Amino acid sequence: MSPVTMLNAEGASAFLIVADHAGNAFPRSMGRLGISEDDQARHIAWDIGIAGVCRTLAERLDATLIQQNYSRLIIDCNRPPAAPSSIPQESEATPIPGNFGLGDAARAARERDLFQPYHACIAAELDRRAKAGRPAVLVAMHSFTPVYLGVARPWQVGVLYNRDARFAGAVLAALRQDSGLTVGDNEPYSVDDTTDYTIPVHAERRGLLHTGIEIRQDLITEPAGQAEWAARMARALAAALETCPPDRAPVPLAG
Repeated sequence: MSPVTMLNAEGASAFLIVADHAGNAFPRSMGRLGISEDDQARHIAWDIGIAGVCRTLAERLDATLIQQNYSRLIIDCNRPPAAPSSIPQESEATPIPGNFGLGDAARAARERDLFQPYHACIAAELDRRAKAGRPAVLVAMHSFTPVYLGVARPWQVGVLYNRDARFAGAVLAALRQDSGLTVGDNEPYSVDDTTDYTIPVHAERRGLLHTGIEIRQDLITEPAGQAEWAARMARALAAALETCPPDRAPVPLAG
């Protein structure tokens, strides 16, 4: 299986949707890293439901989607490779035996085989748009658990950003038009250089409009919920783009 899949490569929209944790596959040689089949289906291994949301969202917006297919437990594609959480030995109090005692060569192989192809695909698409003079708005899609370490989370959806809140603010405003939603402003997570990779590297360095989106997993476990949230996010993203349009194409990055 390829570590990365690109869908709707010729999509006409300015949106580039990325899903760092869309899949929970493991190479046969790793044997699920010693975790159980039940644990493979949990949030520790992937963002439950987000792949289905993203596929429908890309169709609705005529946007390109780039997704990672392997489990974040092998290597997390939204962590700097040097971060301790890049290849976790424990996740949400669950030990990951296959990540104990990894040497530098084994860590480098995971980065080369899984992390780098995914991010090279994103960079190549943004460079292609830069060369063509096409604008890009990066939307990084994730899902989160309703309860984390025993604490319930009240939000149905969160909008994430770091240094540049231009587009995130417009998405927040659009989602908050629905009085039935509790929308997190940089909740349940925020974007940071030490814990995040995709937005800092691909969006902030290029000066692109962008946002991170977190949808609560219990709302998108099933196809009906995925379709509902894809429709909701398509409306919110389209409305945000009207009030906060991109002012230029991506900047090509060297190296």
